[in-house]
Amino acid sequence: MDVAKDETASEAGRTTGRSQAKASRRAAMLDAAASLFAERGYNGVSIEELGAAAGVTGPAVYRHFSGKPAVLSALLIGVSEDLLEGGKAVAAESATPEIALRGLVEFQVDFALRQADVIRVQDRDLGSLPESDERRVRSLQRQYVEVWVDALSALHPGSDLPLLRHRAQGVFGLINSTSHTVRGRISARETARLRTLLDRMAWAALNAQ
Repeated sequence: MDVAKDETASEAGRTTGRSQAKASRRAAMLDAAASLFAERGYNGVSIEELGAAAGVTGPAVYRHFSGKPAVLSALLIGVSEDLLEGGKAVAAESATPEIALRGLVEFQVDFALRQADVIRVQDRDLGSLPESDERRVRSLQRQYVEVWVDALSALHPGSDLPLLRHRAQGVFGLINSTSHTVRGRISARETARLRTLLDRMAWAALNAQ
């Protein structure tokens, strides 16, 4: 029996478990931050309140973030990275430009319905980010817009690119505005109806002549 190998495997298992637990606590804090910041605004929430909402003491937050600005940065940069990565994946996995664009619409609608709190936080508190982090978020957002512009351009070759950007950004506004009109939980039936409505409206706006 290789005792050293067993001990190494056991330690690796403990390390993995600790890493997963740490990641889970960090995610819980970001979820709590999204909810609290959306409700009260970034400046209206303390570290102690953030920790309490995530089920930890205020000082424990500092094990995961250097301070409240770092929480906001992690929240908004993280979601911007997820959007860009997800959008690129949708486009790469689509067989035709139409499928790509429809997929992007579905992806954005799903995001808006799942992450309404984050959208409200970004709309109100993006300017509270440290300058370098705000630039990072805006850069990621511009790259995400270009994923849509590429899909639109492929579907409508020869179209004016600045106009296509305006179309994409206008559709983001249409879809994301849902976060300001739908508060709290809604039924699965209502969610399905809203999803269908947003899909149809977005598609019509993107292809308006």
